[in-house]
Amino acid sequence: MNKTILIVDDSESLRQVVSIALVGAGYNVIEAKDGLDGLAKLDGTKVHLIISDVNMPNMNGIDFVEAVKELAKYKFTPIIMLTTENQPYLMEESRKAGAKAWLAKPFRPDQMLQAVSKILES
Repeated sequence: MNKTILIVDDSESLRQVVSIALVGAGYNVIEAKDGLDGLAKLDGTKVHLIISDVNMPNMNGIDFVEAVKELAKYKFTPIIMLTTENQPYLMEESRKAGAKAWLAKPFRPDQMLQAVSKILES
């Protein structure tokens, strides 16, 4: 069965790069342009993993992670933060909010796919 991954990022080009890599690896992809859009896409559909940016308009990635963890159906859905940020306090905030991993942009698609498969297998 194909696993579904939600990508939440305000950069359309970044969503495209991530989406192409994931679809190429056999995943289904849902895209959202910010945290609010991401929450709207969590409509009961089974999502196996979420990849989210930190800095986004309307609702940032950390607030988004906290909101996802409040949803019973998605409480245990693993979340990877994919961001240009590298401040330790933001990494810590993400971890506290419930994010499983942190990937820095720019990233190599193969690195991202490795992280995705590692988390989905655990």
